Amino acid sequence: MVRLPLTPAEVERGERLGALLRRARGRRSMLDVALASGISPETLRKIESGRVATPAFPTIAAIADTLGLSLDALWAEISRTERTAEDQPVPPVALRPSLVS
Repeated sequence: MVRLPLTPAEVERGERLGALLRRARGRRSMLDVALASGISPETLRKIESGRVATPAFPTIAAIADTLGLSLDALWAEISRTERTAEDQPVPPVALRPSLVS
């Protein structure tokens, strides 16, 4: 099976997901949360660090359940910035400082 490269939006969403899960975990150990979720600590570490930007739904559902997070609230939080960015007008290329000579 060939896996397509992630889009920048998917990578950013994965990073937001990881940050949200880290905050929700608080002082609980990664090992405790991973075992309670039925996943390996390595999988949780990769998700929290953004290295796994598109984890499987059952994995996220298990982690959310362990942390007491609503899946609706989780999705709203990680996709909020995405929608805000899409609604912003994109400046003309000539105005982007990195492309101006």
